[in-house]
Amino acid sequence: MSPGPENKRQHTRVPAVLRVDYTDGRQARDVTENLSHTGLFVQTEQAFSLGDPVRLALSFPGLLDPVEVAGTVAWVRPAASDHPGGVGVRVEREEDRRKLGDILSAAGADSHASHAEHEGYRVLIVEDNPHIIEMYSYVLKKLASGELHGKVPLEVHFAPDGHHALLMLREGRFNLVMTDLYMPVMDGFALVERMREEEALRAIPIIAISAGGKEAQDRAMQLGVDIYLRKPVRFVEVLETVKQLLRIK
Repeated sequence: MSPGPENKRQHTRVPAVLRVDYTDGRQARDVTENLSHTGLFVQTEQAFSLGDPVRLALSFPGLLDPVEVAGTVAWVRPAASDHPGGVGVRVEREEDRRKLGDILSAAGADSHASHAEHEGYRVLIVEDNPHIIEMYSYVLKKLASGELHGKVPLEVHFAPDGHHALLMLREGRFNLVMTDLYMPVMDGFALVERMREEEALRAIPIIAISAGGKEAQDRAMQLGVDIYLRKPVRFVEVLETVKQLLRIK
């Protein structure tokens, strides 16, 4: 039996979308859903059992270099219609807890010094669904107002498809691309492929957002996607992660 909610929430968890690579030989890449000072939750389709040891490298393309931690699987959450499955990982070593604390400090009140010197972080979101764009825009207004964790130099632009995205990427500086995979004109797969072929665009980190299954994820990763997120995506948590990491850059 998995531990009850009272055991899962002994420490405050902060929403955070970080890339997860496994350093224990597992050939997979997943993402975190949240972090605390003593553990984290990893969204994954892999089969884990309670007590399994795991070694992870946490990172965010362009903002956070890999941070390696070790832990054990403390609870398992089956996939459901409104959320992906995953595992809660408990981190025991004090050294690794300090590493998590360093990441979490970005969300604290004592971490405002360094972000003002950052030249700014520009994100391009490639999405053709007007309802999703409307939702994104609502979140962006809150970010721009400083309502969520204060203001940081974060600028977000939109493109309706891969063709328009390429034009924008060639004309301006962008630090991150978040793209849907299934779109008209030029889909996200083609966009990723073109970006990885062009010298000037090759190094830009890419987050893919899709309702596709494992096949879509595998294809996106093979083309060069850094992080794969399954819809429905908590968009605000992605940008909050960017904002928090800007403070510790």
